[in-house]
Amino acid sequence: MRSETVPLRRLQAFLDESTARPPIGRFLVPGTAAADIVFSDTPISFMMGVNSETGVVMDKHHPLIGVPLQGKAFALRKGRGSCASSAVILELLYLGKAPSALIFREMDPILVLGVLLAGALYSKSIPVVLIEDDTVWERLSKAESCKITSKGLMIGDELMSLDRPYSQSVETSPEDDRMLRGEGYDLATQMAMELIVEFASIQGAKDLTNVSQVHIDACCLVGQTSLLVPQRLLELGGRVRVPATCNSLDVDRQRWRALGTDPDVSQFASKIGDAYLAMGASMSFTCAPYLLDSKPQQGDQIAWGESNAVAFANSVLGARTQKYPDYLDVLIALTGRAPVMGCHLDEGRQPTMSFHINTGELAGFDDSLFPLLGYHIGSLVGGDIPIISGLENSSPGVPDLKAFSAGFATTSSAAMFHIRGVTPEADTVVVPKGIPEMSIGRRELAETWLQLQSAKNDTIDIIALGNPHFALEEFPRLINLIKNKTKSPNVAMVITTSRFVYEKTEQAGYLDVVVKFGAQFITDTCWCMLKEPVIPPKAQNIMTISAKYAHYGPGVSGRGVAFGSLADAVEAACTGTRPVAPTWLFGL
Repeated sequence: MRSETVPLRRLQAFLDESTARPPIGRFLVPGTAAADIVFSDTPISFMMGVNSETGVVMDKHHPLIGVPLQGKAFALRKGRGSCASSAVILELLYLGKAPSALIFREMDPILVLGVLLAGALYSKSIPVVLIEDDTVWERLSKAESCKITSKGLMIGDELMSLDRPYSQSVETSPEDDRMLRGEGYDLATQMAMELIVEFASIQGAKDLTNVSQVHIDACCLVGQTSLLVPQRLLELGGRVRVPATCNSLDVDRQRWRALGTDPDVSQFASKIGDAYLAMGASMSFTCAPYLLDSKPQQGDQIAWGESNAVAFANSVLGARTQKYPDYLDVLIALTGRAPVMGCHLDEGRQPTMSFHINTGELAGFDDSLFPLLGYHIGSLVGGDIPIISGLENSSPGVPDLKAFSAGFATTSSAAMFHIRGVTPEADTVVVPKGIPEMSIGRRELAETWLQLQSAKNDTIDIIALGNPHFALEEFPRLINLIKNKTKSPNVAMVITTSRFVYEKTEQAGYLDVVVKFGAQFITDTCWCMLKEPVIPPKAQNIMTISAKYAHYGPGVSGRGVAFGSLADAVEAACTGTRPVAPTWLFGL
């Protein structure tokens, strides 16, 4: 039947006052605000890009670095697509540190979900507006302040009307309707279905689909709400109805005491994990669920959070998922139902940009090529899905595609990519005629390599491996590189991985070799969450093979980061010095 809950009555009542026409955009979440404008045409991830305690921009690669957003009308083209950004805006609203309004030029469902959830759980909300007029967006870029009323957006003395959200009603099944009415279901499931339907309507989804599994990204410690939300869902009777895996926590639940990490933070983070386990999720605690035996198969309809995992699942495995915001992943796990939009649909998987890699210019490339390519292409596509040629003979393995996915998801809000001759749908997907085409060669990648270097000097104090979690397939190469070499006593090497891969590593005989070299293993958490004392207080620079960590690491760790290949990382571990720039890129 057609759901009676969309559009919601409160939304209808709020917007019925608006009579100005023609509309220059629409409300995504209703509300009023009057504030100074902070404007950015450069996308940003609220997760690891905005401090969740203060609302100050902390992404060292963003032009707004150091700018406070609290109380501002934040006019942002769109977010970067980090699934956990919904958790950050929720926490900021809970603390009273959020912007007064969010104004987008392109739809950002992740941040919208965070605002919706804050309203549902804590009665704290802000208006969220989508501008659909280029001229108005240009005016916002030059304006000092604006006002949002029930009648529309005011810049100066001019009132411009805003339409209601997309009015697509959502087809719900009889079982969905019983959940919506709470007939035979707990309050957590009822609230979950209400929010899923509201979110689906805002997206323009016509109906919902069953999913076979969920990956819950909402496990990281963003703030107080990271525990309050799952605890509240538990109190309301929440239990997962489909298999659900958990993302990385902010703690190694087995080793935190030995590591000397903050007891309060470690115990709080462990409680977050406990809450999801109590709902019935599995103890996976990994940001790379595609390395688990439970990974989905091609064509499976799933609901995953964690942006790198979403890109890998859609692109490499051929499964079907949107890039689900934190907490919507949990709500879907409670119901087993998800909006049919985006990459769930054939048309949502079609490429809209084309790239050719000039591999002839890249003779002798090493494993740093794939994270570089992912990061660079992601920065160019925005929300478009790319199809990539030129890598047909490169034979990338799981580590390469993992690194590409993570780099891509760092700079792009798109949920997937296609690589001809590599990913399963690339040679059969319909490629629309006339889509933009670009070539990428040595010059472009060299510029990106330089962008990822933030080390303060040539010394290296710690090697960061496992962002995303180190894969079993990466160990043979690592062992070959460390053979007959001695790690410097002044350099630490820390490998983050899942318990599952750790056990497989031990069974394969890899573990002892790597530990003997001097590497330290940490499970349950990931490099994006590691701080002192795992990172030595006196350490100045970190060496990584991850474009994702090279981007976010400076902001989350307060250290400089050097990016390079796995061979570079091993060399730095032995010498304590950053390796020279790669000859395949710079011809040195």
